[in-house]
Amino acid sequence: MTSIAPEIAQPAGRETILVRGVKKYFGPTRALDGASFSARAGEIHAIVGGNGCGKSTMAKVVSGILPVDSGTVSILGETPSTPAESRALGISTVYQEVLVADESSVVDNIFMGSDRLFSKTLSQDRKVARAAELMEELSGEPIDPHALVGTLPLGLKQWITIARALLSEPKILILDESSAALDFDSTERLFARMRALRDRGTTILIVTHRIAELVRISDRATVFRDGRDVGVLEKADITEKNLLRLMTGDDRSGGHGHAEAPVPTNSERAMKARKLAVWPNSKPFDFDLRRGEVLGIAGLDGQGQDAFVRVLAGVMSASQGMVQVASRDGSWQPVRNLAEAVANKVAYVSGDRKREGIFASLSIFENMVMPLYREKKRGGILGFIDRGTLSTLFKREADNLLIKFGVKEDRITSLSGGNQQKVLIGRGFAMRPDVIILNDPARGIDVGAKTELYRHLRNYAEEGRAVIYLSSEIEEFLGFATRVIVFRDGAPFDAFDGRGLEPKRVLEAMFGQTGGEGLASATFGLRPGAPQASGMAAASAEPLPGDGVRIRVDMPADLKPNPVSQVLPHAAGGSSPAAVDPSPEISASHARSIPAAKPIRIVEFGENGVRIEGGRR
Repeated sequence: MTSIAPEIAQPAGRETILVRGVKKYFGPTRALDGASFSARAGEIHAIVGGNGCGKSTMAKVVSGILPVDSGTVSILGETPSTPAESRALGISTVYQEVLVADESSVVDNIFMGSDRLFSKTLSQDRKVARAAELMEELSGEPIDPHALVGTLPLGLKQWITIARALLSEPKILILDESSAALDFDSTERLFARMRALRDRGTTILIVTHRIAELVRISDRATVFRDGRDVGVLEKADITEKNLLRLMTGDDRSGGHGHAEAPVPTNSERAMKARKLAVWPNSKPFDFDLRRGEVLGIAGLDGQGQDAFVRVLAGVMSASQGMVQVASRDGSWQPVRNLAEAVANKVAYVSGDRKREGIFASLSIFENMVMPLYREKKRGGILGFIDRGTLSTLFKREADNLLIKFGVKEDRITSLSGGNQQKVLIGRGFAMRPDVIILNDPARGIDVGAKTELYRHLRNYAEEGRAVIYLSSEIEEFLGFATRVIVFRDGAPFDAFDGRGLEPKRVLEAMFGQTGGEGLASATFGLRPGAPQASGMAAASAEPLPGDGVRIRVDMPADLKPNPVSQVLPHAAGGSSPAAVDPSPEISASHARSIPAAKPIRIVEFGENGVRIEGGRR
């Protein structure tokens, strides 16, 4: 294999992948229509294009997963026809779907398929040590190799699939949307590993929708459109403008940086939470969501932002506190589970379509409109499904989101991953919610569809509804989010105004390098429009005058009916009790319970008025 210098502008090496005039059909669907493609040793080569353009199909052809209907395929001088033959040639693939066995351990998932039928490549102890070493190297944190994969977050599952591919030290590494489930920090570690492999002569083929990423990492890029290759760009020519021009066939600019983020016309609230804690040991905080705004949620992987949006959507329960949504009659209704969320017009769209989104055995049509079956029916007590109305709704959302499909009765698994995700987003819009919560929904979606999604969500907010949008890509918030809240350690760490948003400041907050002043802002903090900052922002308030450390004593009322008058006001604990809407059930249960004895909690405050964790009892 030809040795190359680290300078990527120099010629890389001999061709390791050569595909010419390949055609591939799935029934009436034309996935590849005479596509050609080549890659060299010692280069990072990107395949880019819109959803349904054939790029994932091409990756599967190179991997030996799919046979071609016509054309020629040469991989390292051979034509692999099965995954086993591809592995024998030195090809490793990380597929678009996160393929793990949730009921098995980390070590078993990483070494899955590495052993022969009657012999093992390594002893179990060496496997465990290798798995622990590889996962810490890739994820940046120690991972228990015996942990069940089903208990791990999506980002770590993605690292397991990448670790599995790297075990064999491949000559060709294919990454199909492999950074989609990774946050910024994890993506940077992946890029560093890719560059190291490239410099050793490995051919790396990446399929991605993240244009900003492939501009940074790719040595060459082949653009696909409608099953054909429409251009190859060298390193110096890989720009967003050139990529979009080839992807769309015109010179329109992508992104949404020119657009303005929606601004609420009043302070009317759509949702609120008081004394909310998403984890048992995280700090409680208050939260308000106004009608007419798009709220962006950001944070490094595993910092609590995912749990926060799930709590708001009723998908999981809060460790403490109550979430309430404003109903259309003006009353406040609790959201404690998914049924209450749906009943009160709160919709949730997950980015993990495999586990939480699609019904693989059902059609495209059924996957989008199934939640509306009870609402859209006719025939009185017979309850016939009104397929005519549902078909109209389906067509509207499919057109809005540019979903590519054959016929709507096809199984959803016949679609590309990006189009499957669009169906889930369309399902959320079809429910016509007052609050729509999207958990990293643009994972695997092409640039054109993202632009349409942002426009759709902005219009939705301008109609007086509210949008909560979690993303692992800071660039998604530019010109789109009214405000952005960054999470760390299970709680809000800082907040930013969406107008004039600086990605650098958001990134600094994600790494804990900002002061958190934004949380107290009456414009874009945790409670915008509130007369007084509350929740976590109160922690930065000026301390009351005094001559030393103050101690606040919380004494249960059933032990001492008349509380001490000298108890400190709520300097660091959030809003006053009067500002919280108590749950009737909680109040009733508290009144009925009269325990024999209760401890007295002593909470200490430092000279700056900040509560000292780990108070005495």
